[in-house]
Amino acid sequence: MRTILILLLLLPLAFVQAQTLNTLTEQEQKEGWILLFDGKTLNNWHNYNQKTVGPAWKVMDGAIMLNAPHRSGNKTPGGGDLVTNEVFTGDFEFKIDWKVSPFANSGIFFFVNEAPEYKEIYHTGLELQVLDNAIYENAQEDNKKRAGDLFGVISTSITEVNPVGEWNNLYVIYKKGKMKVFMNGFEIHDNNFLTPEWKNIISKTFLKDAPIGKGKYSGRIGLQDWGSTVWYRNIKARKI
Repeated sequence: MRTILILLLLLPLAFVQAQTLNTLTEQEQKEGWILLFDGKTLNNWHNYNQKTVGPAWKVMDGAIMLNAPHRSGNKTPGGGDLVTNEVFTGDFEFKIDWKVSPFANSGIFFFVNEAPEYKEIYHTGLELQVLDNAIYENAQEDNKKRAGDLFGVISTSITEVNPVGEWNNLYVIYKKGKMKVFMNGFEIHDNNFLTPEWKNIISKTFLKDAPIGKGKYSGRIGLQDWGSTVWYRNIKARKI
């Protein structure tokens, strides 16, 4: 009986350890995943086209937080877009959790190339929209700007976003020119960047002159500052 009681007392502890934020599981370590955020510092990040991180980006309660209490335009004073120090030049997998404040707008960028000719991060990277969908509550058209959309390019196939203030889980796999995106366990994108159909879609967007418009799918991963408070955590990646 005493042994059973001890085991029962240890079960909650084991569960907490298994769910520890911003760490790699034993299986992830074996598979070669790396942490892009350790839960304490922003050492793996810098502002787009800069060398440091703006002070509006903070680490709070185990999450990267863009502190924008008073929205003023589309950039937070002391903020700026973040990008990874790591450059992804081939196939990869990526995981991240995100949540937003009311009426917040942000995004997760892929294939970001830092260069003077690309003044803004959205001039180069493919953005997966992070958003409080209440912003477009009354929009009638498919504007390709809602949570989970590839911003301005293609809409998500299914909307499975959690309410404002709740965490959403994102998993991305890019392999052999194909990119699948899962949000909260549901597949929301399955795109083949090598097909004529996809190339035609890109050619008709604002990204037609970006590196991906020329078929270059490599670069950094980014987090957008669009002037509102957002949070990110459990940021992990591995090259495959």
